[in-house]
Amino acid sequence: MLVNGRWSDEWHPVQKADEKGRFVRQTSSLRNWITPDGEPGPTGTGGFKAEAGRYRLYVALICPWASRVLIARKLKGLDEVLPITVVNPALSDQGWAFGGYDGADEDPLFGAKHLHELYTRADDTFTGRATVPVLWDTKTNTMVNNESADILRMLDTAFDGVVAPTPSYYPEDLRDQIDAIAPRMYDNLNNGVYKSGFASSQEAYDEAVAGVFSMLDELEDTIQGPFLFGDRVTEADIRLFVTLVRFDAAYHGLFKCNLREIAEYPKLSALLEAMIALPGVAETVNMDHITRGYYSIKALNPNGIRPVGPAHIDRLLAA
Repeated sequence: MLVNGRWSDEWHPVQKADEKGRFVRQTSSLRNWITPDGEPGPTGTGGFKAEAGRYRLYVALICPWASRVLIARKLKGLDEVLPITVVNPALSDQGWAFGGYDGADEDPLFGAKHLHELYTRADDTFTGRATVPVLWDTKTNTMVNNESADILRMLDTAFDGVVAPTPSYYPEDLRDQIDAIAPRMYDNLNNGVYKSGFASSQEAYDEAVAGVFSMLDELEDTIQGPFLFGDRVTEADIRLFVTLVRFDAAYHGLFKCNLREIAEYPKLSALLEAMIALPGVAETVNMDHITRGYYSIKALNPNGIRPVGPAHIDRLLAA
């Protein structure tokens, strides 16, 4: 991680643990927003007006947090106005690296070798982990935001005056329902699989894995179909999908979330299929990057051997 702008140690999956061995995720610290007029958003400072070609997204296709902003970019028709750079799926001793793998890009802006170089370019005293996604402003050469929840929310409206209008995935009539389920789904499922996989005590693991499957069972019982709240795709579906599509390939085995597979949940499987069928969403899913990335975590898989499946996800993506 970075300490006062200097790389200090090789990358390790467990960022922090509490006294009971529970995995604790780092809180994102760069929280500015792109807005239609450049005025400040809910957090941070202003000055980041929506303009075509001004911003760039740095993402990892392995990462569910980065993938949800990639889906938002597709649903809002932002391909031409918001270019992306994809990092190497395997985390190096210095975290995310550029190039060196099929589908991974070199850094087009600064020729950086590692993502953490962008963090210190934005703040030469930055302390913390260099995470994805990163939303970068090429006009002021600084980082706008590194919190995927913020970026997911801002992309819904920020570029409405730049591109043709599209349906909101955070519609006013469903906001209360989305806001009610999103924090619990994050804690128990999206981040819950990581709390299971990176637990450093049996107690922490048992608690986390129970939360994962309690949430999956609840979602299976309450899906209105084909999406969580009926026939409209919302932000909540995006948040759910990025975990579902990785679950059987990585979380079930590597993260020890093995009570059941998503394939055993009919409604969740149908939602997974409905999401993949949306225009552009399948392009955000790269199972080679996903398995390469997760199974390169030496603390969990020291020999680096990757599984060949799951076949049902490959068939779904191919179809």
